[in-house]
Amino acid sequence: MRPRNSTEQREDDGTARHAPAFVHDALIYDSPEDLATVAAPFLLEGLAAGDGAVIAVGPEVTEVLCDAVGHDPLVLVLERHALYRARTPTAITTFRALGEQAGAGRRVRVVGEVDFGTTTADRTEWQRYEAVINSAFAASPIWGLCVFNTALPDAVLATARDTHPHLVTATGRATNPGFVDPATYLTTLPVPDEPLERTPPALAADDVDDFIGLRRAVRALLTGVDGPPDLVQDFLLAVDEMTSNGARHGRRPVSLRLWTAPGTLVCTIRDAGTGPTDPFAGYGPAHGEDLSAGGMGLWLARQLCDHVALRRDEHGASVRLSTHWS
Repeated sequence: MRPRNSTEQREDDGTARHAPAFVHDALIYDSPEDLATVAAPFLLEGLAAGDGAVIAVGPEVTEVLCDAVGHDPLVLVLERHALYRARTPTAITTFRALGEQAGAGRRVRVVGEVDFGTTTADRTEWQRYEAVINSAFAASPIWGLCVFNTALPDAVLATARDTHPHLVTATGRATNPGFVDPATYLTTLPVPDEPLERTPPALAADDVDDFIGLRRAVRALLTGVDGPPDLVQDFLLAVDEMTSNGARHGRRPVSLRLWTAPGTLVCTIRDAGTGPTDPFAGYGPAHGEDLSAGGMGLWLARQLCDHVALRRDEHGASVRLSTHWS
């Protein structure tokens, strides 16, 4: 099961050594015991080679897998709900940080089980994540074994086959002939419907030129929303960022529609430009680690809202932000 992809680095004496790059495998399993049969040796072999080992799966699977690795204290167990049911940038940031802790020439092996949620919008966000990390982690020394229970919906199981370059079974690891180029996958994944967009908005603004006035109007409306103050404040900041993005990077006219409903906030900002052309936009700062260079708007929005949907048509581009609570 040894991966071949790596990046070449140099020692101080100029000699070459190969630093492991990202490996993204999928395992579709019937029961926790079936999973442990494959995943436990994967982790134990890594530990024996000096790799890190991480488990981030559901509670039942965690128990079985921890038993199978002998509750080795070197295996880091992450709480799946906190990791995967926050927002996709949380998982990306967490795993990048883990990769940075790998020793020279070593990997961090992760057995991960995404929680795809209960709604189409949730599922779409995490389907995108599975494709995005092929690029986001490309240079990270992470070996991900993503596990999928056969009881999952067909659309999720299709994601397993579409977004992982290799598939793993009890008989070994093989190249996945069904793997779809991540950029192609992202551009063809449908944007979920939002019924609120077909209803009269609570706030509408067309050809916006007074952005300070619009910000005040949005704040005044959201002040009356009966929701968690931190979520409402995050949503306000995301709306402000995306409206400013439309003004700076798009083309006039810039318009805004905002809807409120019990437990839900939705805002769509549209401009006449082409919008981001990079299908990976917003899954990291646009200028990498140099935060002073800007390009943070969409990255922040994905952290501040539950769902961010980008769309483009003959009239221009739009971004739809949505946040939900119970």
